[in-house]
Amino acid sequence: MDINGLAAIVTGGASGLGAATAEMLAAAGAKVTIFDMNEEAGQAQAEKIGGAFIKVNVTDEDNVQAAVADAEARHGIAQILVNCAGIATGAKTVGKENKPHPLDQFRKTVEINLIGTYTVIAHVAARMSTADPMGEERGVIINTASVAAFEGQMGQAAYSASKGGVVGLTLPVARDLAQYGIRVMAIAPGIFYTPMMAGMPQNVQDALGKQVPFPSRLGQPSEYALMVQSIIANPMLNGEVIRLDGAIRMQPR
Repeated sequence: MDINGLAAIVTGGASGLGAATAEMLAAAGAKVTIFDMNEEAGQAQAEKIGGAFIKVNVTDEDNVQAAVADAEARHGIAQILVNCAGIATGAKTVGKENKPHPLDQFRKTVEINLIGTYTVIAHVAARMSTADPMGEERGVIINTASVAAFEGQMGQAAYSASKGGVVGLTLPVARDLAQYGIRVMAIAPGIFYTPMMAGMPQNVQDALGKQVPFPSRLGQPSEYALMVQSIIANPMLNGEVIRLDGAIRMQPR
């Protein structure tokens, strides 16, 4: 599928993997709308790439529905959706002083990473299904999972569960949307240089990068965006989760 001229939505597009994806899509000629909660960074990124920004809380279905309609009014029906919005939290099932994992923290992680992802999928796909086909397909949806979906570390119960859910929905949603010519894929990144990673000391970043067999470094957001570009270009990629991780397999801690 040729990106040029298509309308695209990128959730979490104000920074990190989402920002790099939005830049790639815009450079390829897409009309990009960024959904994000960070209004200042989102507006700046939208101006940088010549796109649009809408403040969106992916856990609020009414907000998502209105934002999808707003994006369509600006750029037309989105035929590319990349879901990068998410949070990373850490808490052990039983923590200090034998206290259980805070349930509100677990619930919030699942609400944003899994239910938020599905909510955006459902509302964008409902409109995408009415778009004019481009050859044999109408559009592509790409979600962000994580290697933590497969090898969650200590303290990642909530995060791993949420990303495992993203992995689990990929195939059935691809099958649901096959009749409309819409493909659904997921990328499971390993250790990438994101704003959260940038806040860590350099020695910690270096140590994490050395855990990756090859290349022994942190992944770059531009490399995630390159995978998005490859998925869009190849019509036989559907219903699958691609690990983008330099062959790392996460240890318990």
